Amino acid sequence: QVQLAESGGGLVQPGGSLRLSCAASGNSFRIYNMGWYRQAPGKQRELVAGITSGGNTNYADSVKGRFTISRDNAGNTLYLRMNSLQPEDTAVYYCNADIETGSYYSNYWGQGTQVTVSS
Repeated sequence: QVQLAESGGGLVQPGGSLRLSCAASGNSFRIYNMGWYRQAPGKQRELVAGITSGGNTNYADSVKGRFTISRDNAGNTLYLRMNSLQPEDTAVYYCNADIETGSYYSNYWGQGTQVTVSS
């Protein structure tokens, strides 16, 4: 019973910034790879940024230079700093993680947080 909970979404003007957070909670577990995905209306869910347990990162071309993914030292909290936001960044942003418990390894999704970029 592991849960991911996103926070930090909201309404922001073009050019503004937001920081999303994703906190994992539950019984004993270990998180490996984590990532942020987003889904805009009428579009497929896409990977925005990912980070491994070793700190390696990758970004979608559309957000390179604007977004930064990171995780805390314990590895159980994920962040996404979003700068220079544009209307095309409007979407529901989801936290995703590969998590191992005492007896199984599964992929988890958060419930999502809405990011709206508009004047």
